[in-house]
Amino acid sequence: MKKIGVLLLVVILLATGCGKVDKTSVINDFKTKVNKTKSYELTGIMEIINDEDVFKYNLKVNYLHDDSDYYKVNLINQTNNHEQVILKNEDGVYVVTPSLNKSFKFQSNWPNNSSQSYLLSSILKDMTNDQKAEYSEKDGYYIIKNKVNYPNNDDLTYEKVYFDKSKNLKKVEVYNNKDVVKIKVEFSKINYKASLNDDDFKLDKLIKEPECTTNCENTDESTCSNSCENNKTTGSIKDVIYPLYVPSNTSLKSKDVISTDNGERVILTFAGDNSFVLVEETMSIPQDFEIVPVYGDPEIINDSIGALSANSLSWTSNNVNYYLTGTNIAKDDLISIATSMNNVGVVNAEK
Repeated sequence: MKKIGVLLLVVILLATGCGKVDKTSVINDFKTKVNKTKSYELTGIMEIINDEDVFKYNLKVNYLHDDSDYYKVNLINQTNNHEQVILKNEDGVYVVTPSLNKSFKFQSNWPNNSSQSYLLSSILKDMTNDQKAEYSEKDGYYIIKNKVNYPNNDDLTYEKVYFDKSKNLKKVEVYNNKDVVKIKVEFSKINYKASLNDDDFKLDKLIKEPECTTNCENTDESTCSNSCENNKTTGSIKDVIYPLYVPSNTSLKSKDVISTDNGERVILTFAGDNSFVLVEETMSIPQDFEIVPVYGDPEIINDSIGALSANSLSWTSNNVNYYLTGTNIAKDDLISIATSMNNVGVVNAEK
């Protein structure tokens, strides 16, 4: 009788599929983890892939659910150690650059208005929103392939989410419409029970005093000078960077170089069906922390996080401030122009 009972139990388990791993079980397991957590901390590496160039960031994300959802995303460029932080707290959404003593403040619905390959809730949302999400197993991973939502970049169409055999999230790859990986995030650690509180998401925690030096050697007090005086960093633009991508029927019309109190400003004017202006200016570091209001969204531009609005894009790279604007140019063209500027190139010269 005992043998019959055991055999019957085995038959029942096989019939009900107990222990079977499929798309539903993988998504539901991840959903339970994300929905149960009140605060999490994750670390990893994010790669932004632009043709032959790969921009690598050390990634750290803090999340807290209090009266609302708080986020702090630290991104440190591995090449130049440049740090930027995307912060969302009760006051709004910020992109903070501590070394520049500067922040953009956004009127934005970030992160809910776009896919975010490094945020757990966004990854879960994309998987559950796609009723036709595909499931596969390869190289020791359970893989979910689903559509993504990048309204500012139509080129990004789907992602693959990788879980290990214990159903732990390990990797996300975002692909373009040519099946080429454009964003890759590899998670080294996810702590679903992180000890975080409101203070961890305060803007003033990210504000650093500028590194000023005072030259008072062999001088009296009246002539002692401070390198932060007048809040200026002067210099010149060594190489003007031209976009490798220019919208069709649009070409360079003029180039103007202007001397400013902080150094130089280069203005490139492009005329045609999608006319735009590109400004490159030597960077200045204010002594007092500066907040620049923006009606738009944070946007990763190769090695920097910029501010994207309806018809303009601002970012800083290699000690140069960039500003790109056009009255009749689409957002995806703004991004394409900006991301094509990682190398010196020749612009489209057709008239």
